[in-house]
Amino acid sequence: MKVRVGINGYGTIGKRVATAVNKQDDMEIVGVTKTRPSYEAELAVKLGFPLYVPESSVQAFKDAGIKTAGTIQDLYKNVDIIVDCTPGDVSEQYKAEYAAAGIKAIWQGGEDHSLTGISFNAIANYKESWGAQFSRVVSCNTTGLLRTLYPLDKKFKIKHAFVTLIRRSADPGDSKVGPINAIEPSVKIPTHHGPDVQSVMPWLDIQTMAVKVPTTLMHVHTVIVELGSDATTEDVLNLWRKNPRIKLVKSKEGVKSTAQIMELSRELGRSRSDMYEIVIWEDGVKVVGNTLYYYQAVHQESDVIPENIDCIRSMCKVEEDAARSMAKTNKAMGI
Repeated sequence: MKVRVGINGYGTIGKRVATAVNKQDDMEIVGVTKTRPSYEAELAVKLGFPLYVPESSVQAFKDAGIKTAGTIQDLYKNVDIIVDCTPGDVSEQYKAEYAAAGIKAIWQGGEDHSLTGISFNAIANYKESWGAQFSRVVSCNTTGLLRTLYPLDKKFKIKHAFVTLIRRSADPGDSKVGPINAIEPSVKIPTHHGPDVQSVMPWLDIQTMAVKVPTTLMHVHTVIVELGSDATTEDVLNLWRKNPRIKLVKSKEGVKSTAQIMELSRELGRSRSDMYEIVIWEDGVKVVGNTLYYYQAVHQESDVIPENIDCIRSMCKVEEDAARSMAKTNKAMGI
């Protein structure tokens, strides 16, 4: 029996989760939602995803000639779990609706940890969401930090971590926000990213700063970690090589920037040219004494997608072992 999954909000993350779910053999998409007629709504229907809309929007979709399968409330009757990819200002409303319908739900990292009380990362705390009604997959940046810091802490113990996030200003398809020709620091220190990492690793001493720059491709993190036990550069690289959701590249081989990373993703033939892995410049990793320095790149549109798949398995008690769930997800998604 496959887990029946609904996607509330068929946008940047929602459409990617829908594609990923349908690559798995133990779950399926039974419907997606849009609030207004759009090209994404039309594409969802063309791809065979039943489209559900707010009752107040039924006529608008009919007038636009876009076929719908029913209202969002109708979708609730047909699912085991909702992956919520809606804007943050409606989370409490939908949480109440999911609770009333008796269905499970996953939110994304744009929501606060307090919404669910559980924040999910597959490698770090898979079992914490086991059988839960509500959980939250942490943000793209937090996912990136957890993927590299958690195994470091487990192997070498981290005394302190200091991170500067060089953030993209918008997604590639977004023309509404900037900055266009500016670098904008986040003057609130620490930024929210450190506390978000601590929602999964509460014991970790981490401080974060961030700046926005005029790019849409990816985020880049500069990371300095004080290790609690002896390690060499090669020890660290070998640890990361064991994690399929980390990809090591070399600047000296031509992968010098986020532009080349995205080109690599295109050459790999990925769906939507997505880079699910956290990319680390191997020749930019260095241990000096007990201090580790490295750079990593995060594809904000896609690194959380495999985490959503694993979270579904944990919450719906499909696979108890984190490693087996991750391996299954990775194989299905070509990671």
